[in-house]
Amino acid sequence: MQGFVDVIQGFLDLGATVILPVAIFLLGLLFGQKPGKAFRSGLTIGVAFVGIFLVVDLLVNNLGPAAQGMVDRLGVELNVIDVGWPASSSIAWASVVAAFIIPLGLVVNIIMLVTKTTKTMNVDIWNFWHYTFMAAMIYAISGSIVQGLIGAVIFQIICLKVADWTAPMVSEFYELPGVSIATGSTISYAPGIFLVQGLQKIPGVRNWNADPDTIQKRFGVFGESIFIGLFLGAAIGVLAGYGVGEVIDIGMSMAAVMVLMPRMVKILMEGLMPVSESAREWLSKRFGDREIHIGLDAAVLLGHPSVISTALILVPITVVLAVILPGNALLPFGDLATIPFVVAFIVGAARGNIVHSVIVGTIMIAMSLYFATDVAPIFTTMAENADFNMPEGSAQISSIDQGGNLINWIIYRIFNLFN
Repeated sequence: MQGFVDVIQGFLDLGATVILPVAIFLLGLLFGQKPGKAFRSGLTIGVAFVGIFLVVDLLVNNLGPAAQGMVDRLGVELNVIDVGWPASSSIAWASVVAAFIIPLGLVVNIIMLVTKTTKTMNVDIWNFWHYTFMAAMIYAISGSIVQGLIGAVIFQIICLKVADWTAPMVSEFYELPGVSIATGSTISYAPGIFLVQGLQKIPGVRNWNADPDTIQKRFGVFGESIFIGLFLGAAIGVLAGYGVGEVIDIGMSMAAVMVLMPRMVKILMEGLMPVSESAREWLSKRFGDREIHIGLDAAVLLGHPSVISTALILVPITVVLAVILPGNALLPFGDLATIPFVVAFIVGAARGNIVHSVIVGTIMIAMSLYFATDVAPIFTTMAENADFNMPEGSAQISSIDQGGNLINWIIYRIFNLFN
């Protein structure tokens, strides 16, 4: 068993930049593409994801220290540390249930495609770690591998159904036809779509609008996304107490994120469209005119400037929420840079309206802080079982991404009733 786990872990350690191209190449062959064309599609998508993750690293490496600076200036003392998604995923894959998740997840997806209970063919295998974490959490409270796998399957089914539901938005607003998003952290914030719809029915409030097009019309060249990134990045630097040089540096980095991310997504679509067309033709011949979406990492949604703008505004808001919310014990840190991923559906539902996205994002993040605080004891137990090196001075750990995940929390609480 341990050998199989090591093989799975070794494959996952290759990362999305290797796993996704291989998956796309195999899909291309399955759908009748010539090997050369399928290989080119996979290679192009791999190159695009290398670019996307380089830009994400630029975002993370700048926001992390800035967030720590804000926390230090506020003198916040909370006893649950947000260790971020990298630590969460490593804790998940260290569980004894981890070896079963990828084969089980693929089987569940295929069964749902065959039975027409989903339209999403999820090739984002790396993000199966969300399902693994769910299984590991239930295993930790029950000691039952079967219960853990059932919890993971429930989580996966919800993710696939929400991916189907949001696919039209991904196609129309984000201009990614044939793509759906089943990433667990993004799916968790899908209820924010209903909050956006409610907000946009409130007289007066529904007229509060600030999207990139409106901003650019009002401010001219200074309303372009490159300047928005510069201004918001610099503002975060000021809040973090940076010197002039560091403020300019983080401003330039955020301006770069705004400009480079959309271009990386365009390269991604260049590789994906041939596979999507081949899939439609293959399925049409065998099943009639059936719609199938290819499930990708939520990183592809970060190309819209409203997503990054909303996330940058929410970073200091999240730190302030952690301080003022009664009962919250989570100190935000590791997952502050994942805010663009979790608010992407909210921004899409708001049609890029940054004002509405920030309001709803604030509500959803406040909920996440409470969920993350609630699961901190079991989260910490899982980390200890995985021999995870606890942050110095921390009593417990959790995360906004998975610890604060609404779906994860609900399933965990249901299983907790019976154990």
